[in-house]
Amino acid sequence: MFKSKQPRKQRKARFNAPLHTRQKFMGARLSPELSAKYNTRSAPVVVGDTVTVMRGDFAGVSGRVESVDLKRMCITIQGVIVTKVDGTEILRPVSPSNVRITKLELKDKKREAAIRGNKE
Repeated sequence: MFKSKQPRKQRKARFNAPLHTRQKFMGARLSPELSAKYNTRSAPVVVGDTVTVMRGDFAGVSGRVESVDLKRMCITIQGVIVTKVDGTEILRPVSPSNVRITKLELKDKKREAAIRGNKE
């Protein structure tokens, strides 16, 4: 995808990437059961997927993906909440690389075909 080997140019290309390209950066590992079922290691995270946080302050927390923000390249998960100084609770953004997908949201057959890679 990137044309240069230089890290600074790779960082710049990633930072300035258009939204349709950023969607490819929003992948996360699949659980071992899903990985064996779909014969792939990772899949893009979409709203409705159930994920488990693997790293960070909320490691071990499972929840449903509430939103996917391509601009900030992060996701928000139900149950990953921080309390602000004034007492209000907000969803804390998490990088998709720090989660594992445990249940896929399969609204239509297109996503399942995309995850399988149209091998069948």
